[in-house]
Amino acid sequence: MWLDSKKGFQRYLTTERSLSGNSVEAYLHDIDKLTQYLEEKGMNSSPADISLRDLQTFLAWIAELGMTTTSQARIVAGIRQFFRYCVIEEITKTDPSILLEAPRLKKALPEVLAYEEIEAIIAQIDLSKPEGHRNKAILETMYSCGLRVSEVVNLKRSQLYLDEEFIRVIGKGDKERLVPIGSSAIEQIRIYLQNYRNQQVVAKGSEDFLFLNRRGKPLSRVMIFLILKELASFAGITKNISPHTFRHSFATHLVEGGANLRAVQQMLGHASITTTEIYTHLDRDFLKSTLVSHHPAFRRRF
Repeated sequence: MWLDSKKGFQRYLTTERSLSGNSVEAYLHDIDKLTQYLEEKGMNSSPADISLRDLQTFLAWIAELGMTTTSQARIVAGIRQFFRYCVIEEITKTDPSILLEAPRLKKALPEVLAYEEIEAIIAQIDLSKPEGHRNKAILETMYSCGLRVSEVVNLKRSQLYLDEEFIRVIGKGDKERLVPIGSSAIEQIRIYLQNYRNQQVVAKGSEDFLFLNRRGKPLSRVMIFLILKELASFAGITKNISPHTFRHSFATHLVEGGANLRAVQQMLGHASITTTEIYTHLDRDFLKSTLVSHHPAFRRRF
């Protein structure tokens, strides 16, 4: 019964939810953990026989294995999705996971670069090298548009609307969004296209990809990570930096500048506004200056 249910769950995630292969595999792994626990405890029952108590003891079991709270929370999310599917398909009459509580996660604030630090990183690019203008176009685009690294490496020439100052981005779950792009990024993309990309020998099947490596193939996510780490080192920046740091900085700078949170949500491609709300963390100096400028009680005191 579990095997058939898992196969159906896999089809549901792929066709109905349109999740990526990695996401589907992660959900299935979560259910495998649950069935492994049931087998060890001699509870080879069907999904319809599982109770909230069973799921709670399962969570206690994975906690004893030393699993982090983040991993535990992810497994809870997978279990909830599975039993939601079981109810839809009438495999179970009720959902035992509705009242299942995931461990509370401590929200870690993302590392953020100041605008001056971003400028310092970009300034380290050696434009005398063939890949220099490509790298500058990449970093300018990442900061200008707040793209995920996967969205950068998969960006196509056909998705550029530079005259209109927009790009079309394919995000998670193949969802499309239009994102404004700044003049500096537009300028660097045009320089790269006209003087380098258009002169390059391109591998078959890679003709529409914007950013290519020396072999004429799309860049990997790891390559962009290594490029950025090296430039940050040259700039003397010791923060823990990744391509996602540019995305965090893009969003934080927008929020600090007074941007509407819904607008930031749309530009980032977040499905939920709660994901975007992490960027409402602001440094103390910014908060104080805002209060001094706008709150009458503070205007009286300072």
